[in-house]
Amino acid sequence: MSRLVIVSNRVADLRAGAHSGGLAVGLADALKERGGIWFGWDGEEDGTTGAEPQVETIGKVERIAASLSAEDLANYYLGYANSVLWPMFHYRLDLVDYQTEFSESYWRVNETFARQLMRFLNPDDLIWVHDYHLIPLAGFLRQLGCRQKIGFFLHIPFPPSDLLSAAPEHTRLVDALLNYDLIGFQTQTDVNNLRHYLVESATAEQLDENTFSFGDRILRIDRFPIGIDAAGFADMAIEADDEVVMDQMRRRILGRRQIIGLDRLDYSKGLPERFKAFGRLLEQHPELSKKVSFLQVASPTREAVDAYADIRIELETLTGSINGRFADFNWTPLRYINRAIPREVLAPLYRGSQVGFVTPLRDGMNLVAKEYVAAQKPSDPGVLVLSQFAGAAEELTEALIVNPYDIDEMARQLHRALEMPLDERRERHAALRQKVFQQDARAWLNSFLNVLEGAGAAPAKDLADQVLPGERTAQSS
Repeated sequence: MSRLVIVSNRVADLRAGAHSGGLAVGLADALKERGGIWFGWDGEEDGTTGAEPQVETIGKVERIAASLSAEDLANYYLGYANSVLWPMFHYRLDLVDYQTEFSESYWRVNETFARQLMRFLNPDDLIWVHDYHLIPLAGFLRQLGCRQKIGFFLHIPFPPSDLLSAAPEHTRLVDALLNYDLIGFQTQTDVNNLRHYLVESATAEQLDENTFSFGDRILRIDRFPIGIDAAGFADMAIEADDEVVMDQMRRRILGRRQIIGLDRLDYSKGLPERFKAFGRLLEQHPELSKKVSFLQVASPTREAVDAYADIRIELETLTGSINGRFADFNWTPLRYINRAIPREVLAPLYRGSQVGFVTPLRDGMNLVAKEYVAAQKPSDPGVLVLSQFAGAAEELTEALIVNPYDIDEMARQLHRALEMPLDERRERHAALRQKVFQQDARAWLNSFLNVLEGAGAAPAKDLADQVLPGERTAQSS
């Protein structure tokens, strides 16, 4: 069995019990079984780009931590990755902040990472690159002579061809993607978006529905919907600490139900619209006064980017407005928490909430929806209200699917969820639960690696014949 090489923006902590999410656990377990490497940035903010990476051996795994300078962290990570690619891939060209120094840093950091990783590779390694920070990595590895199979998985959405074509450097980015053997997406929509771009731009020749040739290279694109450690999360949801138990008992005694949302503080999550929908629910149904509350946890992220500071201020203003209009001395309708909450606390909070409110404006998958389903008590489950623009909506069709831009529709579906009969709740949840447990993190991991292992090896051709990152930059305008 080939070694597995995982490359991500941040290198994982591979010590036992260090992972907070089922996905990291699954990837780490696969590495420990096969042996291999996890390579990525060390997370420090004052390093030196290109400095000798720190190597730590843990069993059969090498953890290779590369450093970044403060300037490259600002330009590669906060700049190009999160001020250009993130809004672009979430269909928000209006928020793209393209600057030349961002682009230069992004491509230079990827080339540096490729050179650092290359000397640790074995000839038969299986390389799996993760997410938008590292799109050019395969091209730079190929330039250095890498012939191993390289797969790429995009954890966020991929935009439609007309939107992508309006973005800076779109040709350069797609050319970089063509150096992979397999590209995995969360949804069929994302697969279709790249396929249409390749067909319309004549960048590559289509061989079948999901396979393209590019010179002597063969590229496969496919859908691999990501999952969670469903069984583990379900077990975690049963174990509540004393504070959570007391809160649930208090609500039960008072006959109050809870709507819950959990997100990173990000403009793609539709949080202002969600707050407004809850306010509309209370406005249209005064009988719900003191009978329902909304708990929204939004952990901080990328606070140095202006768009994120703006969304935080907007949510604080909306919270004050809604509570000012509807609260009573013994009832706060909207509780907004702007900090991270441990998973072991969140899981029982999901279980004790009668509605899961998951309404991103655009999302690659959204694992919160799957966590909410896994956490529910099958005999008395809550109801999932889910955005049609979350990747999870392709799978979780038994949820109440809503348009997150339609405040009135979301309010109506919240009311429907709160009033849904037990039999219907059980029927919907049983179907959702089966999907979440079948397509879990392990199934996702195995399906991607099985396809990558069967992909054609990169051809050993003259490097001068390859199209490498940046060679068609002039066509991107």
